[in-house]
Amino acid sequence: MRAAELFLTRFGGPPDGVWLAPGRANLMGEHTDYNDGYVLPFALSQGVTAAASRRAGPSNPLNPSNPSERRLTLCSAQQPGAAVEVDLDGLAPGRVTGWAAYPAGVAWALEAAGRRVPGAFIAIDSDLPTGAGLSSSAALECATALALTSLGDLDVSRTDLVTIARRAENEFVGAPTGIMDQSASLLCRAGHVLLLDCRSRQTAQVPFDPAAAGARLLVINTRARHELTDGEYGQRRAECEEAARRLGIPSLRDLTGVGDTDSLTDPVLRRRARHVVTDNQRVLEVVALLRASSGSSGAAAEEAYRQVGRLLAEAHLSLRDDFEVSWPEADEAVQAALAAGAYGARMIGGGFGGSVLALVPAPPDDAPDPVRQAVTGAFARRGWTAPEFLDAVPADSARRIAG
Repeated sequence: MRAAELFLTRFGGPPDGVWLAPGRANLMGEHTDYNDGYVLPFALSQGVTAAASRRAGPSNPLNPSNPSERRLTLCSAQQPGAAVEVDLDGLAPGRVTGWAAYPAGVAWALEAAGRRVPGAFIAIDSDLPTGAGLSSSAALECATALALTSLGDLDVSRTDLVTIARRAENEFVGAPTGIMDQSASLLCRAGHVLLLDCRSRQTAQVPFDPAAAGARLLVINTRARHELTDGEYGQRRAECEEAARRLGIPSLRDLTGVGDTDSLTDPVLRRRARHVVTDNQRVLEVVALLRASSGSSGAAAEEAYRQVGRLLAEAHLSLRDDFEVSWPEADEAVQAALAAGAYGARMIGGGFGGSVLALVPAPPDDAPDPVRQAVTGAFARRGWTAPEFLDAVPADSARRIAG
């Protein structure tokens, strides 16, 4: 609730409401979303909160001089300094930069979709580490989207908000992402992973209960920052599009097996396509394992989650060798986690920095965690900044939490 406290401090009155949008981790399916493939994310308990109030109303103590002006005033606990003023009339890509481009982009995309956005004061807070591959940017977009649609009494479905928030990131901010991050933040359910078909936009909630197998998920923030607006991410997307063009298919989703990539004479494009087709297959294999083991416990559940772990490790090798988006800290974290007994681990997010997701046996109460100790020790030996660990428990999607 620090967003509400920040709002009171910066704007001199209480907000009309507070909205929370979670970050996400992705169990399986990386760089498959913009290839029309399958992904399997879940929402985290950590996220971005937006405390907000309309400017409208003659008695509004926050803006008595001009209560109807079409302007957003944005501040963030993570960005000290003056509030950012955004004029909603004439808003266009390139007119707002930095962190404020994400909420401004949401307002722009809502207006482009025919929804008139009200002037508002918005205070932002987050307990997600930025640059960690946990979709803090999508969480910021989704929290803003819920706040603005609620303040403006705008009837917009969750699936439409996914499209609007993605457009904000793609066209206003300039990050060429797929729809996974916004879908996870707006559509996930606690205790489940979200199977999303990025072509049809169909979704299914798949029960996910590592505790029944005596396991848990651990996010390892390697502290190596990444930025999706840099050239490497866009280059991977362009390579996938070129591979599909040379294969004569709409997208790499249409590949049915690794053999379908053999006609690609460019070895780089062949590797990119091989990752996409195998990661799509891994998503569906994980879903089958989770559904088959749903409701079971003990040895049966443990074996299913061990197999999920095996697929996680395979996915990391594919991302490292075929898609070439891993980074040294991620490779070290995966190796140390596996050596310490993790069922599996892989890098998550766009790559070139960020986090690793590890599926690990749950240690006894009050016992040291061997995976945390091993990864921390490995980083210390390399002289790297100590990693940060987050327990990843599948949580609910974005929602209003106060007001």
